[in-house]
Amino acid sequence: MALVTGVLGLVAPSAGSAAAAPSAQAQVAPIEWGECAAADLANVPPEERAKFSCGNYAVPLNHERPGQGTINIALMKRAANDEANRVGAVFLNPGGPGGSGYLWPTTSRLDGPIQDRFDLIGFDPRGVGRSTPLRCFATDEDADAVFGRMHPLPVTSAEETATLKANKDYGKFCKRFAGPLINHMSTEDVAQDLDVLRAAAGEDKLNYIGFSYGTLLGATYVNMFPKKSRAIILDGNVDPTLRLLDGVDYDRQRTNGFEISLDAFLTECDNVGAACAYSGDARTKWDRTLDYLRDTGTVTLPDGTEVDEALLVGTTASALYDPGSFPALAELMQAVWDASHPSAQRGSAKADLAAAKQLIAGAGRATRDAPPDAPYTSDDSYAAVNCSDKPFNNTQQDMPGIADRWERQMRSFGRYLAWGDPALCPTWPVKNPDAFRGPWNTRTPNPVLVVGNYYDPATQYEFAKRMSKQLGNARLVSVDSFGHCILGDSACVDKIAADYLVDLAVPGPGSVCYPDVRPFDPAAEAKTALGS
Repeated sequence: MALVTGVLGLVAPSAGSAAAAPSAQAQVAPIEWGECAAADLANVPPEERAKFSCGNYAVPLNHERPGQGTINIALMKRAANDEANRVGAVFLNPGGPGGSGYLWPTTSRLDGPIQDRFDLIGFDPRGVGRSTPLRCFATDEDADAVFGRMHPLPVTSAEETATLKANKDYGKFCKRFAGPLINHMSTEDVAQDLDVLRAAAGEDKLNYIGFSYGTLLGATYVNMFPKKSRAIILDGNVDPTLRLLDGVDYDRQRTNGFEISLDAFLTECDNVGAACAYSGDARTKWDRTLDYLRDTGTVTLPDGTEVDEALLVGTTASALYDPGSFPALAELMQAVWDASHPSAQRGSAKADLAAAKQLIAGAGRATRDAPPDAPYTSDDSYAAVNCSDKPFNNTQQDMPGIADRWERQMRSFGRYLAWGDPALCPTWPVKNPDAFRGPWNTRTPNPVLVVGNYYDPATQYEFAKRMSKQLGNARLVSVDSFGHCILGDSACVDKIAADYLVDLAVPGPGSVCYPDVRPFDPAAEAKTALGS
Protein backbone atom coordinates (compact mmCIF):
# COMPACT_ATOMS: atom_id res chain seq x y z
CA MET A 1 0.00 0.00 0.00
CA ALA A 2 1.38 3.40 -0.94
CA LEU A 3 2.14 5.81 1.88
CA VAL A 4 0.48 9.22 1.94
CA THR A 5 3.02 12.00 1.68
CA GLY A 6 2.91 15.77 1.81
CA VAL A 7 0.56 16.80 4.61
CA LEU A 8 1.60 13.89 6.80
CA GLY A 9 5.28 14.51 6.19
CA LEU A 10 5.98 10.83 5.57
CA VAL A 11 9.10 10.16 3.53
CA ALA A 12 9.11 7.27 1.12
CA PRO A 13 11.77 4.62 1.78
CA SER A 14 14.94 4.62 -0.21
CA ALA A 15 17.74 2.12 -0.63
CA GLY A 16 20.18 4.43 1.12
CA SER A 17 17.91 5.49 3.96
CA ALA A 18 19.92 6.28 7.08
CA ALA A 19 16.91 5.82 9.32
CA ALA A 20 16.52 2.07 9.19
CA ALA A 21 15.83 0.34 12.48
CA PRO A 22 18.94 0.03 14.69
CA SER A 23 18.80 -3.76 14.48
CA ALA A 24 19.01 -3.57 10.69
CA GLN A 25 22.14 -1.47 10.40
CA ALA A 26 25.58 -1.30 11.86
CA GLN A 27 25.67 2.47 12.22
CA VAL A 28 23.20 5.29 11.83
CA ALA A 29 23.99 8.50 10.00
CA PRO A 30 24.74 11.48 12.24
CA ILE A 31 22.29 14.31 12.79
CA GLU A 32 23.13 17.22 10.50
CA TRP A 33 23.01 20.22 12.84
CA GLY A 34 22.48 23.66 11.38
CA GLU A 35 21.26 27.12 12.33
CA CYS A 36 18.06 27.51 14.31
CA ALA A 37 15.29 29.82 13.20
CA ALA A 38 15.71 33.26 14.75
CA ALA A 39 12.22 33.08 16.26
CA ASP A 40 13.16 29.92 18.14
CA LEU A 41 15.98 31.76 19.90
CA ALA A 42 14.06 34.94 20.63
CA ASN A 43 14.29 34.38 24.39
CA VAL A 44 17.99 33.50 24.32
CA PRO A 45 20.49 36.30 25.07
CA PRO A 46 22.35 37.26 21.87
CA GLU A 47 25.72 36.27 23.32
CA GLU A 48 24.40 32.75 23.97
CA ARG A 49 22.84 32.02 20.58
CA ALA A 50 25.98 30.59 19.04
CA LYS A 51 25.65 27.61 21.38
CA PHE A 52 22.40 26.50 19.71
CA SER A 53 21.90 24.39 16.61
CA CYS A 54 18.88 22.64 15.14
CA GLY A 55 18.21 19.72 12.87
CA ASN A 56 15.75 17.20 11.49
CA TYR A 57 16.18 13.46 11.45
CA ALA A 58 14.28 10.67 9.71
CA VAL A 59 13.23 7.67 11.76
CA PRO A 60 11.17 4.67 10.62
CA LEU A 61 7.41 5.05 10.66
CA ASN A 62 7.33 1.41 11.79
CA HIS A 63 10.51 0.19 13.47
CA GLU A 64 9.48 -3.41 12.93
CA ARG A 65 9.12 -2.81 9.18
CA PRO A 66 11.47 0.05 8.29
CA GLY A 67 10.75 -0.35 4.60
CA GLN A 68 7.36 1.30 5.08
CA GLY A 69 8.94 4.76 5.06
CA THR A 70 10.08 7.37 7.54
CA ILE A 71 8.83 10.32 9.53
CA ASN A 72 10.66 13.43 10.68
CA ILE A 73 11.89 14.29 14.17
CA ALA A 74 12.82 17.93 14.88
CA LEU A 75 15.63 18.59 17.37
CA MET A 76 17.40 21.51 19.05
CA LYS A 77 20.80 21.29 20.76
CA ARG A 78 22.52 23.61 23.20
CA ALA A 79 26.27 22.95 23.34
CA ALA A 80 27.91 22.43 26.71
CA ASN A 81 29.54 25.50 28.23
CA ASP A 82 32.75 23.62 29.04
CA GLU A 83 33.49 21.69 25.85
CA ALA A 84 36.89 20.58 27.14
CA ASN A 85 35.23 18.71 30.00
CA ARG A 86 32.05 17.71 28.23
CA VAL A 87 30.56 14.45 29.50
CA GLY A 88 28.03 13.95 26.73
CA ALA A 89 24.53 14.93 25.63
CA VAL A 90 21.34 14.66 27.67
CA PHE A 91 17.97 14.25 25.96
CA LEU A 92 14.93 16.04 27.43
CA ASN A 93 11.24 15.16 27.36
CA PRO A 94 8.68 17.48 29.03
CA GLY A 95 5.80 15.01 29.21
CA GLY A 96 2.25 15.40 28.00
CA PRO A 97 2.12 13.04 26.19
CA GLY A 98 2.39 15.35 23.25
CA GLY A 99 4.46 18.02 24.95
CA SER A 100 6.89 19.82 22.68
CA GLY A 101 10.46 19.44 23.88
CA TYR A 102 12.06 21.26 20.97
CA LEU A 103 12.63 24.55 22.80
CA TRP A 104 13.55 23.06 26.17
CA PRO A 105 17.30 23.62 25.70
CA THR A 106 16.50 27.36 25.79
CA THR A 107 15.08 27.19 29.33
CA SER A 108 17.04 27.83 32.52
CA ARG A 109 15.69 24.76 34.32
CA LEU A 110 19.00 22.93 33.92
CA ASP A 111 21.55 25.69 34.43
CA GLY A 112 24.73 25.14 36.45
CA PRO A 113 26.84 21.97 36.19
CA ILE A 114 24.44 20.22 33.82
CA GLN A 115 24.69 22.99 31.22
CA ASP A 116 28.42 23.21 31.80
CA ARG A 117 29.17 19.54 31.14
CA PHE A 118 26.40 18.39 28.82
CA ASP A 119 24.89 19.27 25.49
CA LEU A 120 21.13 19.62 25.99
CA ILE A 121 18.99 18.07 23.26
CA GLY A 122 15.28 18.78 23.03
CA PHE A 123 13.03 17.16 20.47
CA ASP A 124 9.42 16.96 19.44
CA PRO A 125 8.44 13.27 19.62
CA ARG A 126 6.70 11.62 16.69
CA GLY A 127 3.32 13.16 16.02
CA VAL A 128 4.18 16.40 17.84
CA GLY A 129 4.72 20.00 16.76
CA ARG A 130 7.69 20.51 14.44
CA SER A 131 8.14 16.77 13.90
CA THR A 132 5.77 14.94 11.58
CA PRO A 133 2.49 15.85 13.29
CA LEU A 134 -0.44 13.55 13.83
CA ARG A 135 -3.51 15.53 12.82
CA CYS A 136 -7.11 14.34 12.95
CA PHE A 137 -8.73 17.35 11.30
CA ALA A 138 -8.39 19.13 8.01
CA THR A 139 -9.48 22.48 9.46
CA ASP A 140 -9.74 24.22 12.81
CA GLU A 141 -13.44 24.60 12.14
CA ASP A 142 -13.85 20.82 12.02
CA ALA A 143 -11.94 20.48 15.27
CA ASP A 144 -13.97 23.19 16.97
CA ALA A 145 -17.20 21.55 15.82
CA VAL A 146 -16.21 18.32 17.58
CA PHE A 147 -14.62 19.70 20.73
CA GLY A 148 -17.28 22.35 21.11
CA ARG A 149 -19.76 19.56 21.84
CA MET A 150 -17.67 18.10 24.66
CA HIS A 151 -18.82 19.37 28.04
CA PRO A 152 -15.89 19.73 30.47
CA LEU A 153 -18.08 18.43 33.29
CA PRO A 154 -21.15 16.60 32.00
CA VAL A 155 -23.93 16.34 34.58
CA THR A 156 -27.24 15.98 32.77
CA SER A 157 -28.12 13.08 30.52
CA ALA A 158 -28.14 15.43 27.52
CA GLU A 159 -24.62 16.70 28.33
CA GLU A 160 -23.32 13.16 28.78
CA THR A 161 -24.85 12.01 25.51
CA ALA A 162 -23.46 14.98 23.58
CA THR A 163 -19.99 14.47 25.05
CA LEU A 164 -19.92 10.76 24.25
CA LYS A 165 -21.10 11.40 20.69
CA ALA A 166 -18.40 14.05 20.21
CA ASN A 167 -15.73 11.66 21.52
CA LYS A 168 -16.92 9.03 19.07
CA ASP A 169 -16.82 11.56 16.23
CA TYR A 170 -13.29 12.52 17.24
CA GLY A 171 -12.22 8.91 16.71
CA LYS A 172 -13.91 8.87 13.31
CA PHE A 173 -12.04 12.02 12.22
CA CYS A 174 -8.76 10.52 13.40
CA LYS A 175 -9.39 7.31 11.47
CA ARG A 176 -10.17 9.34 8.35
CA PHE A 177 -7.39 11.95 8.41
CA ALA A 178 -4.48 10.85 10.60
CA GLY A 179 -2.98 8.41 8.12
CA PRO A 180 -0.67 5.47 8.92
CA LEU A 181 1.14 7.31 11.71
CA ILE A 182 -1.84 6.75 14.02
CA ASN A 183 -0.94 3.04 14.16
CA HIS A 184 2.55 3.78 15.50
CA MET A 185 2.12 6.28 18.33
CA SER A 186 2.79 4.16 21.42
CA THR A 187 5.53 4.99 23.90
CA GLU A 188 7.33 1.91 22.60
CA ASP A 189 7.58 3.61 19.20
CA VAL A 190 8.92 6.80 20.81
CA ALA A 191 11.50 4.83 22.81
CA GLN A 192 12.73 3.22 19.60
CA ASP A 193 12.99 6.69 18.04
CA LEU A 194 14.96 7.85 21.06
CA ASP A 195 17.48 5.05 20.66
CA VAL A 196 18.02 5.97 17.01
CA LEU A 197 18.46 9.63 17.97
CA ARG A 198 20.93 8.69 20.71
CA ALA A 199 23.11 6.89 18.18
CA ALA A 200 22.67 9.66 15.59
CA ALA A 201 23.85 12.22 18.18
CA GLY A 202 27.04 10.19 18.62
CA GLU A 203 26.22 8.93 22.12
CA ASP A 204 27.15 5.37 23.07
CA LYS A 205 24.71 5.44 25.98
CA LEU A 206 21.68 7.55 26.80
CA ASN A 207 21.57 10.39 29.29
CA TYR A 208 17.97 11.45 29.75
CA ILE A 209 15.69 13.63 31.86
CA GLY A 210 11.97 12.93 31.59
CA PHE A 211 9.21 14.89 33.28
CA SER A 212 5.69 13.57 33.96
CA TYR A 213 4.68 11.33 31.02
CA GLY A 214 8.37 11.55 30.09
CA THR A 215 9.01 9.23 33.04
CA LEU A 216 7.09 6.50 31.21
CA LEU A 217 9.23 7.09 28.14
CA GLY A 218 12.35 6.79 30.29
CA ALA A 219 11.11 3.64 32.03
CA THR A 220 10.22 2.11 28.68
CA TYR A 221 13.64 2.93 27.25
CA VAL A 222 15.64 1.44 30.12
CA ASN A 223 13.66 -1.78 29.91
CA MET A 224 13.97 -2.05 26.14
CA PHE A 225 17.59 -0.86 25.95
CA PRO A 226 19.11 -1.37 29.43
CA LYS A 227 22.69 -1.66 28.22
CA LYS A 228 22.34 1.60 26.30
CA SER A 229 21.28 3.52 29.42
CA ARG A 230 23.80 5.63 31.35
CA ALA A 231 22.09 8.27 33.54
CA ILE A 232 18.28 8.47 33.57
CA ILE A 233 16.34 11.00 35.69
CA LEU A 234 12.57 10.60 36.06
CA ASP A 235 10.76 13.56 37.67
CA GLY A 236 7.00 13.42 38.39
CA ASN A 237 6.44 9.70 37.88
CA VAL A 238 3.68 7.56 36.51
CA ASP A 239 2.97 4.01 37.68
CA PRO A 240 4.08 2.15 34.52
CA THR A 241 2.57 -1.23 35.40
CA LEU A 242 -0.86 0.16 36.23
CA ARG A 243 -0.89 2.62 33.32
CA LEU A 244 -0.13 -0.06 30.74
CA LEU A 245 -2.47 -2.70 32.17
CA ASP A 246 -5.61 -0.85 33.32
CA GLY A 247 -6.38 2.59 31.92
CA VAL A 248 -9.53 3.15 33.96
CA ASP A 249 -7.97 2.36 37.32
CA TYR A 250 -4.82 4.28 36.45
CA ASP A 251 -6.87 7.39 35.67
CA ARG A 252 -8.95 6.87 38.81
CA GLN A 253 -5.85 6.71 41.00
CA ARG A 254 -4.32 9.64 39.12
CA THR A 255 -7.46 11.66 39.86
CA ASN A 256 -7.02 10.94 43.57
CA GLY A 257 -3.66 12.71 43.34
CA PHE A 258 -5.54 15.95 42.66
CA GLU A 259 -7.68 15.32 45.75
CA ILE A 260 -4.57 14.79 47.89
CA SER A 261 -2.97 17.93 46.49
CA LEU A 262 -6.10 20.04 47.03
CA ASP A 263 -6.46 18.85 50.62
CA ALA A 264 -2.83 19.80 51.29
CA PHE A 265 -3.40 23.20 49.63
CA LEU A 266 -6.43 23.94 51.84
CA THR A 267 -4.51 22.87 54.96
CA GLU A 268 -1.53 25.03 53.98
CA CYS A 269 -3.87 27.95 53.32
CA ASP A 270 -5.18 27.83 56.88
CA ASN A 271 -1.66 27.35 58.25
CA VAL A 272 -0.31 30.54 56.65
CA GLY A 273 -3.29 32.62 57.73
CA ALA A 274 -3.58 36.07 56.19
CA ALA A 275 -1.04 35.22 53.46
CA CYS A 276 -3.79 33.06 51.90
CA ALA A 277 -6.96 34.93 50.93
CA TYR A 278 -9.05 31.80 51.48
CA SER A 279 -7.86 30.99 55.01
CA GLY A 280 -10.33 30.37 57.81
CA ASP A 281 -11.63 26.76 57.67
CA ALA A 282 -10.77 26.55 53.98
CA ARG A 283 -11.94 22.96 53.61
CA THR A 284 -15.43 23.72 54.88
CA LYS A 285 -15.69 26.74 52.58
CA TRP A 286 -14.59 24.68 49.59
CA ASP A 287 -17.10 21.91 50.27
CA ARG A 288 -19.94 24.39 50.79
CA THR A 289 -18.96 26.23 47.60
CA LEU A 290 -19.15 23.01 45.58
CA ASP A 291 -22.56 22.27 47.09
CA TYR A 292 -23.76 25.75 46.16
CA LEU A 293 -22.52 25.53 42.55
CA ARG A 294 -24.02 22.07 42.10
CA ASP A 295 -27.38 23.31 43.38
CA THR A 296 -27.42 26.77 41.80
CA GLY A 297 -25.25 26.50 38.68
CA THR A 298 -23.21 29.70 38.60
CA VAL A 299 -22.14 32.71 40.62
CA THR A 300 -21.26 36.15 39.29
CA LEU A 301 -18.13 37.85 40.58
CA PRO A 302 -18.03 41.64 41.19
CA ASP A 303 -16.44 42.25 37.78
CA GLY A 304 -19.15 40.28 35.99
CA THR A 305 -17.20 37.03 35.55
CA GLU A 306 -19.50 34.01 35.73
CA VAL A 307 -18.10 30.93 37.45
CA ASP A 308 -19.69 27.49 37.42
CA GLU A 309 -18.42 24.22 38.89
CA ALA A 310 -16.57 23.18 35.73
CA LEU A 311 -14.68 26.48 35.58
CA LEU A 312 -13.78 26.49 39.27
CA VAL A 313 -12.75 22.83 39.40
CA GLY A 314 -10.86 22.99 36.11
CA THR A 315 -8.97 26.15 37.09
CA THR A 316 -8.14 24.65 40.48
CA ALA A 317 -6.83 21.44 38.93
CA SER A 318 -4.61 23.42 36.58
CA ALA A 319 -3.35 25.78 39.31
CA LEU A 320 -2.29 22.91 41.56
CA TYR A 321 0.50 22.18 39.07
CA ASP A 322 2.30 25.39 40.07
CA PRO A 323 2.72 26.58 43.70
CA GLY A 324 3.45 30.07 42.40
CA SER A 325 -0.18 30.34 41.34
CA PHE A 326 -1.54 29.45 44.80
CA PRO A 327 -2.15 33.06 45.93
CA ALA A 328 -4.20 33.77 42.80
CA LEU A 329 -6.08 30.50 43.27
CA ALA A 330 -6.92 31.50 46.84
CA GLU A 331 -8.19 34.87 45.59
CA LEU A 332 -10.45 33.11 43.08
CA MET A 333 -11.79 30.71 45.69
CA GLN A 334 -12.48 33.55 48.10
CA ALA A 335 -14.21 35.61 45.42
CA VAL A 336 -16.49 32.68 44.57
CA TRP A 337 -17.17 32.13 48.29
CA ASP A 338 -18.07 35.80 48.75
CA ALA A 339 -20.42 35.70 45.77
CA SER A 340 -22.13 32.48 46.89
CA HIS A 341 -22.32 33.34 50.59
CA PRO A 342 -22.83 37.12 50.79
CA SER A 343 -23.89 36.97 54.44
CA ALA A 344 -20.43 35.59 55.32
CA GLN A 345 -18.58 37.94 52.97
CA ARG A 346 -15.44 39.51 54.36
CA GLY A 347 -14.87 41.53 51.22
CA SER A 348 -12.98 40.80 48.06
CA ALA A 349 -11.59 43.94 46.43
CA LYS A 350 -11.77 44.20 42.67
CA ALA A 351 -7.99 44.44 42.51
CA ASP A 352 -7.80 40.96 44.03
CA LEU A 353 -9.63 39.55 41.01
CA ALA A 354 -6.95 40.53 38.49
CA ALA A 355 -4.69 37.58 39.29
CA ALA A 356 -7.67 35.25 39.57
CA LYS A 357 -8.92 36.22 36.11
CA GLN A 358 -5.46 35.65 34.67
CA LEU A 359 -5.46 32.23 36.28
CA ILE A 360 -8.81 31.41 34.69
CA ALA A 361 -7.64 32.58 31.28
CA GLY A 362 -4.54 30.40 31.41
CA ALA A 363 -6.21 27.26 32.74
CA GLY A 364 -7.07 24.32 30.54
CA ARG A 365 -8.64 20.99 31.25
CA ALA A 366 -6.25 19.21 33.59
CA THR A 367 -6.33 15.88 31.80
CA ARG A 368 -2.78 16.12 30.51
CA ASP A 369 0.20 15.07 32.56
CA ALA A 370 1.68 18.52 31.96
CA PRO A 371 0.29 21.74 30.53
CA PRO A 372 0.66 21.68 26.72
CA ASP A 373 3.22 23.91 25.07
CA ALA A 374 1.17 24.60 21.93
CA PRO A 375 -2.50 25.06 21.00
CA TYR A 376 -4.50 21.88 20.46
CA THR A 377 -4.77 22.58 16.75
CA SER A 378 -1.10 21.72 16.30
CA ASP A 379 -1.59 17.93 16.62
CA ASP A 380 -3.57 15.11 18.23
CA SER A 381 -0.69 13.20 19.74
CA TYR A 382 -2.02 13.37 23.31
CA ALA A 383 -4.98 11.15 22.53
CA ALA A 384 -3.01 8.96 20.13
CA VAL A 385 -0.33 8.08 22.69
CA ASN A 386 -2.69 7.59 25.62
CA CYS A 387 -5.17 5.48 23.65
CA SER A 388 -2.29 3.36 22.32
CA ASP A 389 -0.69 2.82 25.71
CA LYS A 390 -3.59 2.61 28.15
CA PRO A 391 -6.04 -0.28 27.69
CA PHE A 392 -9.65 0.60 28.52
CA ASN A 393 -12.07 -2.27 29.02
CA ASN A 394 -15.08 -0.04 29.58
CA THR A 395 -17.59 1.06 26.96
CA GLN A 396 -18.96 4.54 26.41
CA GLN A 397 -22.24 3.36 27.92
CA ASP A 398 -20.37 2.73 31.18
CA MET A 399 -19.27 6.36 31.48
CA PRO A 400 -22.20 7.87 33.44
CA GLY A 401 -21.81 5.14 36.06
CA ILE A 402 -18.03 5.57 36.19
CA ALA A 403 -18.40 9.33 36.63
CA ASP A 404 -20.96 8.82 39.41
CA ARG A 405 -18.68 6.40 41.27
CA TRP A 406 -15.64 8.62 40.91
CA GLU A 407 -17.58 11.60 42.22
CA ARG A 408 -18.62 9.62 45.30
CA GLN A 409 -15.01 8.51 45.85
CA MET A 410 -13.30 11.80 44.93
CA ARG A 411 -15.73 14.62 45.54
CA SER A 412 -13.86 17.54 43.99
CA PHE A 413 -12.31 16.13 40.81
CA GLY A 414 -13.88 12.69 40.28
CA ARG A 415 -16.60 13.59 37.81
CA TYR A 416 -14.48 16.22 36.07
CA LEU A 417 -11.51 13.96 35.31
CA ALA A 418 -13.57 10.86 34.59
CA TRP A 419 -14.58 12.46 31.30
CA GLY A 420 -11.10 12.21 29.82
CA ASP A 421 -9.48 9.13 28.33
CA PRO A 422 -12.11 6.67 29.69
CA ALA A 423 -14.71 8.45 27.56
CA LEU A 424 -12.54 8.67 24.44
CA CYS A 425 -10.26 5.66 24.17
CA PRO A 426 -12.91 2.91 23.97
CA THR A 427 -13.88 4.30 20.55
CA TRP A 428 -10.31 5.02 19.36
CA PRO A 429 -9.85 3.61 15.83
CA VAL A 430 -6.62 1.71 16.57
CA LYS A 431 -7.47 -1.67 18.04
CA ASN A 432 -4.89 -3.83 19.85
CA PRO A 433 -2.03 -1.33 19.44
CA ASP A 434 1.53 -2.58 19.78
CA ALA A 435 2.73 -1.11 23.08
CA PHE A 436 5.43 -2.10 25.56
CA ARG A 437 3.68 -3.46 28.66
CA GLY A 438 6.63 -4.74 30.66
CA PRO A 439 8.34 -6.32 32.39
CA TRP A 440 9.69 -3.20 34.08
CA ASN A 441 12.39 -4.75 36.25
CA THR A 442 15.27 -5.11 33.80
CA ARG A 443 18.43 -4.10 35.63
CA THR A 444 20.41 -1.15 34.27
CA PRO A 445 24.17 -0.72 34.85
CA ASN A 446 23.52 2.47 36.88
CA PRO A 447 20.55 3.26 39.13
CA VAL A 448 17.72 5.27 37.63
CA LEU A 449 17.11 8.44 39.66
CA VAL A 450 13.39 8.72 40.53
CA VAL A 451 12.10 12.03 41.97
CA GLY A 452 8.64 12.57 43.45
CA ASN A 453 6.86 15.45 45.21
CA TYR A 454 4.65 14.63 48.20
CA TYR A 455 1.77 16.75 46.88
CA ASP A 456 2.14 16.40 43.12
CA PRO A 457 -1.43 16.54 41.72
CA ALA A 458 -0.94 14.94 38.31
CA THR A 459 1.46 12.14 39.29
CA GLN A 460 0.87 11.46 42.95
CA TYR A 461 3.80 10.60 45.21
CA GLU A 462 2.65 6.99 45.52
CA PHE A 463 3.40 6.58 41.81
CA ALA A 464 7.02 7.62 42.35
CA LYS A 465 7.36 5.02 45.09
CA ARG A 466 5.92 2.37 42.79
CA MET A 467 8.18 3.41 39.90
CA SER A 468 11.29 3.07 42.09
CA LYS A 469 10.18 -0.40 43.22
CA GLN A 470 9.19 -1.65 39.78
CA LEU A 471 12.42 -0.67 38.03
CA GLY A 472 15.27 -3.15 38.26
CA ASN A 473 17.75 -0.61 39.64
CA ALA A 474 16.50 2.73 40.98
CA ARG A 475 16.95 5.24 43.78
CA LEU A 476 14.06 7.42 45.03
CA VAL A 477 14.45 11.06 46.04
CA SER A 478 11.38 12.41 47.87
CA VAL A 479 10.55 16.12 47.94
CA ASP A 480 8.35 17.80 50.54
CA SER A 481 6.79 20.04 47.93
CA PHE A 482 3.62 21.01 46.13
CA GLY A 483 3.37 21.20 42.36
CA HIS A 484 4.00 18.93 39.40
CA CYS A 485 7.71 18.03 39.01
CA ILE A 486 10.51 19.83 40.85
CA LEU A 487 13.81 19.91 38.94
CA GLY A 488 14.87 23.54 38.67
CA ASP A 489 12.88 24.59 41.75
CA SER A 490 14.93 22.88 44.47
CA ALA A 491 18.66 23.45 44.95
CA CYS A 492 18.78 20.14 46.80
CA VAL A 493 17.30 18.17 43.89
CA ASP A 494 19.35 20.14 41.36
CA LYS A 495 22.61 19.22 43.11
CA ILE A 496 21.63 15.56 43.32
CA ALA A 497 20.73 15.57 39.61
CA ALA A 498 24.00 17.27 38.62
CA ASP A 499 26.15 14.93 40.73
CA TYR A 500 24.32 11.98 39.25
CA LEU A 501 24.60 13.08 35.62
CA VAL A 502 28.24 14.14 35.86
CA ASP A 503 29.71 11.53 38.22
CA LEU A 504 26.96 8.86 38.42
CA ALA A 505 26.76 9.53 42.17
CA VAL A 506 23.44 8.66 43.82
CA PRO A 507 22.12 9.86 47.18
CA GLY A 508 21.55 7.53 50.08
CA PRO A 509 18.25 5.71 50.62
CA GLY A 510 15.46 7.78 52.12
CA SER A 511 16.73 11.11 50.77
CA VAL A 512 14.28 14.00 51.23
CA CYS A 513 14.62 17.44 49.65
CA TYR A 514 12.70 20.71 49.96
CA PRO A 515 11.74 23.39 47.43
CA ASP A 516 13.57 26.70 47.28
CA VAL A 517 10.38 28.60 48.14
CA ARG A 518 7.20 27.58 49.89
CA PRO A 519 3.62 28.28 48.71
CA PHE A 520 2.29 31.78 49.44
CA ASP A 521 5.87 33.05 49.62
CA PRO A 522 6.23 36.26 47.51
CA ALA A 523 9.37 34.72 46.01
CA ALA A 524 7.26 31.92 44.53
CA GLU A 525 4.94 34.44 42.88
CA ALA A 526 7.92 36.29 41.44
CA LYS A 527 9.29 33.10 39.88
CA THR A 528 5.94 32.38 38.25
CA ALA A 529 5.71 35.92 36.89
CA LEU A 530 9.13 35.49 35.31
CA GLY A 531 8.11 32.21 33.71
CA SER A 532 10.54 30.00 35.59
